[in-house]
Amino acid sequence: MSTRTPADPAQLGLREAAERLGVHYMTAYRYVRSGRLPATKVGDEWRVDEVDLAGFRRDRPGRSVERDESGGPGKPAPTSRRTHRERLEARLLAGDEAGAWGVVEAAMAAGAEPSEVLTEMLSPAMRRIGERWAAGELPIAEEHRASAVANRLIGRLGPRFARPGRRRGTVVLGSVAGDRHSLPTAILSDLLRGAGFDVMDLGADTPPASFVDAGRQVGRLTAVGLCVSAPEVLDGVAAQVGEVREGLPGVPVLVGGGAVVDEASALALGSEGFAADPAAVVDLFASYASGRVG
Repeated sequence: MSTRTPADPAQLGLREAAERLGVHYMTAYRYVRSGRLPATKVGDEWRVDEVDLAGFRRDRPGRSVERDESGGPGKPAPTSRRTHRERLEARLLAGDEAGAWGVVEAAMAAGAEPSEVLTEMLSPAMRRIGERWAAGELPIAEEHRASAVANRLIGRLGPRFARPGRRRGTVVLGSVAGDRHSLPTAILSDLLRGAGFDVMDLGADTPPASFVDAGRQVGRLTAVGLCVSAPEVLDGVAAQVGEVREGLPGVPVLVGGGAVVDEASALALGSEGFAADPAAVVDLFASYASGRVG
């Protein structure tokens, strides 16, 4: 994404960019909203950096040709998952919900499953944005704006994880007290729903008593999941896990998240297991379901 200021002469209005591309204004607008042409919005106007425009012209849709698996001439090069992720990251940073959703739709039209959109596009994009904020490359306002758009995308994807048939049990999820991140539990909630679980997602900054109350209210409780994304709250997690376990005796309590780096760390916090990637996390919860769902 461009970092030039609106006054920089190397930035172009969208109409001028369209003229240089030899396309209609609305075609250039679609390139921007789909994430293919990087742009920033200044007031009511989209601005395109000349460097980004040159790169787009070089790799313009329909111009690049790759060879197929047999080695012969192929069709125009398909968009990679990495490219979709980068385009999504740009739209998230721009606060462009419609454009971000356009990137998601394009990825799914190219064969990506909703679960892959979450785990291979949205989650890595938000992780990268968080890393850039932590490194001082982005203001906190942009990180918050991107998170807000990401939450809305998750909401739009949610119905696609609905699964008919017999349920495998209920999982209670939430980020631990002091951790204000809600995206990890929202993403995991959808993945678990897609695997046949009912999920009660308590969101961010959840005190142990709330986990206990929620666990007592649901039927066929399979497990409780505590997410830890903020390293600064790690010191108090083991005590929170102990309170949840005391309030819900016999119920598996699992701890994970970006701040839990390996199995030894998870076990030290009181978790009954550890998984290193989203698919393995779902499998871990599923491993407790068979003995708890009658």
